[in-house]
Amino acid sequence: MDYDFSKLSHTDFESLARDLIGRAIGVRLEAFTEGPDGGIDGRYVTESGAIILQVKHYQRSPFSALKTTMTKERPSIDRLQSERYILATSVPLTPGNKTSLATIIGPTLISSGDIFGADDLAALLREFPEVERAHSRLWSGSTTMLETVVTDAVKKALGKPGLPPVLARLLPTPPSASAKPDEAPAQHDVIFLLKASPTDDEFTLWLAPKLEAEGYRVFADILTLQPGDRWRREINAALQYRAAKVLLVCTNTTLEDPHVQDDLEIALDVAKERGDNRFIVPLRLESFRKVKGLGDAVPVDFVRGWGEGLALLLDALKRQRVPRSDERVIDPNWEIFRRRGAIPLVNEPERLTSNWLRVVEAPDDIHYYESSGVVDQATLKRAVAAFPFPAALHAAGFLSFSNEAEIAEAFGGVGRFRAVLSIPIVEFVEHGSRRLGLLRQPASNIINTMFKEAWFGFCRKRGLLEYRYSGSIGFHASPGLAATGQRIPWGRQGDRRSSMLRNAAKGHIWQFGVTALPTFWPFWHFKLKSRVLFAADNGTPSGLEIDDAKKMHRLRRSVCKGWRNKQWHGRMLAFLELLSGESAFIRLPLSASSAVIMEAAPILFSSPVSTALPDILDADDEEADLSTLGRPETEEEVEA
Repeated sequence: MDYDFSKLSHTDFESLARDLIGRAIGVRLEAFTEGPDGGIDGRYVTESGAIILQVKHYQRSPFSALKTTMTKERPSIDRLQSERYILATSVPLTPGNKTSLATIIGPTLISSGDIFGADDLAALLREFPEVERAHSRLWSGSTTMLETVVTDAVKKALGKPGLPPVLARLLPTPPSASAKPDEAPAQHDVIFLLKASPTDDEFTLWLAPKLEAEGYRVFADILTLQPGDRWRREINAALQYRAAKVLLVCTNTTLEDPHVQDDLEIALDVAKERGDNRFIVPLRLESFRKVKGLGDAVPVDFVRGWGEGLALLLDALKRQRVPRSDERVIDPNWEIFRRRGAIPLVNEPERLTSNWLRVVEAPDDIHYYESSGVVDQATLKRAVAAFPFPAALHAAGFLSFSNEAEIAEAFGGVGRFRAVLSIPIVEFVEHGSRRLGLLRQPASNIINTMFKEAWFGFCRKRGLLEYRYSGSIGFHASPGLAATGQRIPWGRQGDRRSSMLRNAAKGHIWQFGVTALPTFWPFWHFKLKSRVLFAADNGTPSGLEIDDAKKMHRLRRSVCKGWRNKQWHGRMLAFLELLSGESAFIRLPLSASSAVIMEAAPILFSSPVSTALPDILDADDEEADLSTLGRPETEEEVEA
């Protein structure tokens, strides 16, 4: 089909181009109202920048008109500083035209393939016919398209519901009149989950996608998306025909369910027919009574943790050679069903507290120092490492926020250094430095690292407990700052509240802390990540350090499992109060005379909607609630 874009207004063409290119690059491009747009007709924002789409609609205008316009647009394109620039136009383009436009647009254009002419857009319309249907003005005069739309609508209106597709695909194909019944052998390649609804839905929705991510094909009755037993007979037929293994969720409640009992009887018959004593794999989620027919089958233990249980199950499936595919396909119906049980939204605004601390002040410039004479690089490296403030080695010198007098005093034994270049810090982060040979990203990384070092120095000076996690460092409330069980007050407006930063639970001492990550987009701020560190409770204030990373992970999963949002929120605010004291700001020294200053209170956001979550306990009652100490230990855990 030939497309005549001249039928579309400028607004219609922009909308069409935005939808098509968004589909082509796999993102949803933002749309904006009519008016001055600064060269932005579509936008997708990422942490490292933005993808910008600009649309030029020319109704039967020559290429020269587009070329003239884009030459005038070049300064606007440079000011956007986009990560990726894309141009769409209704003008037909030759390869030479695209090369010419690429030269005009400049470095923000990754390749000439990001210039979409009329022929490119027509090809995308053929690739994404649903976009064509959505833009009726493009085909309103097409008899063929109108017939297609009407035909599809009639089929949809008259169509009769059949088996859910996910179930129908498991059933044997009906034999032809000339075929013999035994010509189509059964395919035993599906793992069936036997569970009760809705008792085991949460576990099923967690386990099934993870098995599919390993290449296994999984089925549970949850996938029919129908209440009751409407497809019970078909499910049983699929179990007999396609099951490679049956995973039986073992809790007393589940095993008493009549539908589970019916399915289990069929599974036992299938196991007997095939002579497979391991056909049914029990999954133990709690202590349960013995199951008739399973004998001494050893269950896969999910009691200690679902993650540990999954690892054991995958190992068992691998050893028993259960068929799996190299193509990892996760059925979207798991997510669809999960959303059906999601917490409903309420059409009321809600004030939310973030984990971002806004940077309100930073030095104007960063200085690059070089020695007037020859300096041993190893000696300089040791001196920079011993310098009490952040500094970064580069080429023959180093970057620092300190002035020349401070540098002369600190580095006098190494050499005579002078500032050969001072660069505005914002310019350095956003553009780098051509004189120093630093592009934007390496320059931004240098400032990011120096801000981190300033945070480290501040926390160490405050006496916080330091712990190195994989890839980051966390600082925790130490016994000298917060005693075990002590409530730290927080809140400067309204009623003062309090939260604990250290306490004992399940024979261990937990210690709350944070990792701080400097970020420059969309504005300068520090992002806080909550951390919980554990020590064995040996009767001392600090406890006994735990070196086992796996044990530390298990403790986080069990002790912190019952913490609600109020606990995490309160502990973070109490931690910030511990750092800032009476001040509304936290000052991180970058030199003897300069610092990066951030607000001690997290940034507040407003959500246009809220959720219908229960809010029974107030903040102090939540802190004292026994469930915040984690789930009770099972008999098996006590014995272990």
